[in-house]
Amino acid sequence: MNIMNVTPSAVDKINTLCQETNNWAVSLNMKGGGCAGFEYDWGFCSEDEVQSGDEIIDTGNGKLVLGSHSIMFLMGTELDYVNEMFGSMFEIRNPNSTSSCGCGVSVNFDLENLQPQPIL
Repeated sequence: MNIMNVTPSAVDKINTLCQETNNWAVSLNMKGGGCAGFEYDWGFCSEDEVQSGDEIIDTGNGKLVLGSHSIMFLMGTELDYVNEMFGSMFEIRNPNSTSSCGCGVSVNFDLENLQPQPIL
């Protein structure tokens, strides 16, 4: 089961980030905060920082690690990397979010309709 669809452009950027920064993986988690209630929390992690239940997406020359407690928020999400004239960024299209802030980092969810995923 794929938790997230990662576009070729996002795969390329994750690979580039891992190589340029000499990190094993890019990490993506959800945390409370921001204008809308939750924020996407980006970072880097090493292989020994991966927790039981985390989802690891191999991108070829890097990895994307989704924190186990964030998976229910990220199910069905598409991760893209857009490169525009005045800036570039990861763009997250999350079908689970009910609202978002104009910053594109802060989102809200209908917590009653999210389905927690079993940790295997």
